[in-house]
Amino acid sequence: MKKSWALVLTLVLSFVLILAGCSGGGNGSSTEPAASDNGSETASSGGTLIVGRGGDSAALDPAIVTDGESLKIAQQVFDPLLAYKTGTTEVEPALAESWEISDDALTYTFKLRQGVKFHDGTDFNAAAVVFNFDRWSDPKSKYKFEGDSFDYYDSMFGPEDARVIKSVTAKDDYTVEIQLNNPQAPFLQNLAMPAFSIASPAAVEKEGANFKSSPVGTGPFVFKEWKRSDSITLEKNKEYWQEGLPKMDQLIIRSIPDNTARFNALQNGEIDMMEDLSPDDLTTLESNPDLQKFNRPPFNVAYLGFNVTKEPFNNPKVRVALNHAVDKKGIIDAFFAGQAEAAINPIPPTLWGYNSNIKDYDYDLTKAKQLLADAGYPNGIDKELTFYAMPVSRPYMPDGRKVAEVIQASFAQIGVKVKIQSPEWATYLDDLSKGQKDDLFIIGWTGDNGDPDNFFYPLLDKDSIGGNNYSQYDSEPLHKLLVQAQRETDQDARAKLYEQAQVIVKEDAPWVPLVHSTPLLAASAKLKGYTPSPTGSEPYTEIYLEQ
Repeated sequence: MKKSWALVLTLVLSFVLILAGCSGGGNGSSTEPAASDNGSETASSGGTLIVGRGGDSAALDPAIVTDGESLKIAQQVFDPLLAYKTGTTEVEPALAESWEISDDALTYTFKLRQGVKFHDGTDFNAAAVVFNFDRWSDPKSKYKFEGDSFDYYDSMFGPEDARVIKSVTAKDDYTVEIQLNNPQAPFLQNLAMPAFSIASPAAVEKEGANFKSSPVGTGPFVFKEWKRSDSITLEKNKEYWQEGLPKMDQLIIRSIPDNTARFNALQNGEIDMMEDLSPDDLTTLESNPDLQKFNRPPFNVAYLGFNVTKEPFNNPKVRVALNHAVDKKGIIDAFFAGQAEAAINPIPPTLWGYNSNIKDYDYDLTKAKQLLADAGYPNGIDKELTFYAMPVSRPYMPDGRKVAEVIQASFAQIGVKVKIQSPEWATYLDDLSKGQKDDLFIIGWTGDNGDPDNFFYPLLDKDSIGGNNYSQYDSEPLHKLLVQAQRETDQDARAKLYEQAQVIVKEDAPWVPLVHSTPLLAASAKLKGYTPSPTGSEPYTEIYLEQ
């Protein structure tokens, strides 16, 4: 077998992001990750890194979660077969040190890294890889515990009756063969997602349902303690396979939901780095020489979603009417301090396949009211609707509740009354997935892998209902386009399919796309070695604090 055009295609998909440090060319399949520059003695002196974030994790088993707060921890504790090069979505070796692809793009053969240990001391090998894939793909697996679901696996590799992956086989102790039922253009990019990190089979068997709060991987940090809604403590993996990494001895991830409190903690030296800086605090940050700012590349979408299975949102005319009742510019001016642009489509304009010919629904309350009347609601909606607003700040939405209040006020002017609710984060996500308690909601998505499929298929395809398709949106024409785009091997042809997909979504209006933000992070001026990833999180292996 040999490396084929499919590998080149897969890598090319990521290069179009306009990212500093993103490089093209080469197959990248048999090279080691770039050697770490351990820097000076000061840079390698260890110590504790404390990071503040807006919300707690839902669970610590990456296979059963879809929220970014959970996957941020996964990237410290686990390794996938492949990873993304720093600051990009270009794949590079991780637990798999090389791979080959058959000419028909249906067989992938991975050579695994030898001598790697899980944190519990057991060996990483081909059998461990097979165990993980079997667990993810089998709905009846005895290692799928009550309340758990492998939504990312289903989203990226298809539901049980339409799997992309046909089989995963250990050819020897350090060789794994993955056979596909049909080609999947972003297959390698999908494998690099933290949701497909490799867990210790022994730990899963031993811990059972408790594995979600006692994770064991091969990653740079070892899990030590989880104080719910407060902090997660990790310690350096002294046997990590990347020599000289990580640079810190201990990592503490603190949950500080209030943006101002989190920024105050940074200014007071209680934390070393913080995520999701409120744009309101940007001027203060930039005037403080003891602090520094980081911009995460804008690769996300925040949206107002409608539960299309419920009245009145089962009527697309109502959904279009309410699109006209959202003042995106006002929201950006009030809450994003210029660090966002109005969203028209489900994917950001930096992503290939974006349809720039689509025009947005303009903000016009008079038109919105008339369209509601045309839809059969001349006096507005006669019942109060449940509006879920995020209880935590997210990279794409610093303050979901305040944005919801602005939308609430606009809707009231056209006779649509909504009651805002903000249950705790894990409950919020679970409720949206089930689609039972909400009528409309605010949520968002940060792209995982540099491919349009990662926005459309998880968020809007009928196969993802019960997962991340929180609108419960079911469009057979869209489904056919998305499946065709997954199997298509020519990127220009794929781009045209995604352009058509955006036309369908705009007309059906299951969402009001709100913004594409440029997420802001802040840190002590002493923090070095950090490069934000467009995917929304990254391993903290290279970070150190200058003494």
